Amino acid sequence: MSRKTRAIAAAGVALALGLTTAACGGSKGNDNKTSGSGNGKSAYNAAITSVVNPSTTKGGTLNLMSAQDADYWDPARGYYAFVWNLNRLYTRKLVDYASAPEKPGLELQPDLASAMPEISADKLTYTFKLKSGVKFDDGTPITSKDIKYGIERIFAQDVLSGGPVYLIDILDQGQGYKGPYKDTDPNKLGLKSVETPDDSTIIFKLKKAQSDFMYLLAMPGAGPVPQKRDTGAKYNAAPASSGPYMFKEGSIQPGKGAAWVRNPNWDASTDTIRKALPDQIKLTVTTNAEDMDSQLIAGTADLDVGQTGVQAAARTKILQDPTLKANADTPTTGFIRYAALSTNVAPFDNVDCRKAVIYASDPTSLQTARGGPIAGGDIGTSMLPPNIAGSDTKYDPFNRLQGKPQVDKAKEALTACGKPNGFDTKIAVRNNKPAEVKSAEALQAALKAVGINAAIEQYDGGNIASVIGSPDNVKAKGYGIEIAGWGADYPTGSGYLQPLVDSRFILKNGNYNLPLIKDPAIDALFDQAAAETDATKAADLYSQINHKTMEGAYYLPFVVDKALNYRNPRLTNVYIHDAFGMVDFQALGVSDGK
Repeated sequence: MSRKTRAIAAAGVALALGLTTAACGGSKGNDNKTSGSGNGKSAYNAAITSVVNPSTTKGGTLNLMSAQDADYWDPARGYYAFVWNLNRLYTRKLVDYASAPEKPGLELQPDLASAMPEISADKLTYTFKLKSGVKFDDGTPITSKDIKYGIERIFAQDVLSGGPVYLIDILDQGQGYKGPYKDTDPNKLGLKSVETPDDSTIIFKLKKAQSDFMYLLAMPGAGPVPQKRDTGAKYNAAPASSGPYMFKEGSIQPGKGAAWVRNPNWDASTDTIRKALPDQIKLTVTTNAEDMDSQLIAGTADLDVGQTGVQAAARTKILQDPTLKANADTPTTGFIRYAALSTNVAPFDNVDCRKAVIYASDPTSLQTARGGPIAGGDIGTSMLPPNIAGSDTKYDPFNRLQGKPQVDKAKEALTACGKPNGFDTKIAVRNNKPAEVKSAEALQAALKAVGINAAIEQYDGGNIASVIGSPDNVKAKGYGIEIAGWGADYPTGSGYLQPLVDSRFILKNGNYNLPLIKDPAIDALFDQAAAETDATKAADLYSQINHKTMEGAYYLPFVVDKALNYRNPRLTNVYIHDAFGMVDFQALGVSDGK
């Protein structure tokens, strides 16, 4: 999976109200400090520490590319990191992450809301007032009822699967609400825990204190949707816009791309976050990542929205050419790249068989497959990245930092699980992610040395939710190992780990708990952390969850991800936003006006 927001959190996250930011961004670590210019000029890694080519010039066309199509443009369903980033072009929320450089980092600020909420003493009630003069692209005023309706759509998982479901558990207080399409309430109250006493007021009533609640309201699915324009599953083809850009009519073409033009009903005076510099924005989807790299270097494309790094040939070319290198950055993305071991596919229902895979893997070859230590990242040792509070970079339960396969330990584990001569299995990997395919090949080679014969099956990455995101399909296909990656939905241990390891997040489609972990002790620790207002104590709880996850051998971490990305020299206002671990797309402009 690639979720989702690539959050670069701090070493300590203030959890009391979920409103404050990290003390320092993980992407600004010591490994990147020496190269950035810090003066606004283009230089290697300059976008990590400063805004490259700052400008307020409007006009021109921003040309974006991607080697993978969006999963969904519907804000309730999209879950890819770059899709959440692009959502800021057309979806406003009550609150959103501030723009750099004025307020860099993870700070949330009012967006559609006129101010931060009034919060009750027991932290169960949040009351927002909306700004006046905010409208959809058709000129219709945005009201509190539109925001409530947008959130209600998340509950319709039978129709709108794929996106995050945190709000379902937090807001449903025994109502058993199934979304607006199945709502038969004669009083038409909808989701009763969200009240709209008037068009400018919205009140949320939580069933229990949730320190991360504000982060959930910054997700695209918490944006407004006009009920009269909702077409259910078909809404993905023409989402309404509340932001500075709207989809150009007919531009959403699956597998090919999309385009945005200015929203004539967006009022800049109501929006302190978005820059809205280009006149239009085009996204071209290609299945040829190497061709995309060539277009980036040639200047016919401005930026790869995937932000997962150029391919090997372009990487070598960029790093060896000082001029090209000056327009490149290698931020820590906040992702871990890993293999998930499916407990519903034998013999991975046995913990020792899972341990055998981890011990047999070659940490160095997997790191090389991802791009090496510079463009690929540091060797992964656990499932909590170092930029999330609760992580411990010294925690290495499988001794992966030695960088070599542990054949003897792998064979011991195979004997313990009753498979001394090894076994056959399958590795599922997206066909449009070359680094993932290379990772699968590296893992396949290492496993063969201990008798584990892993056949690689590639699938269309656009179908991830219904392929490896479907537990039934995984079992039917016999996918014992699934190559994936994950970044935090929001910048806490819960935002990173909960979709991956909490049993209550297992879904029939769009599932991200790929191993199907069902550990009541892990679930209970998440509940404790959600109510914990002391950041240090919460971090310790997330550390315990990380340890239990690794002790269960459910995941094989490859690398703590870095990505070498190239930016067209004509781009203005380029900076890595800590909430995404990638360039903030909405801030970009073009210097030549073309």
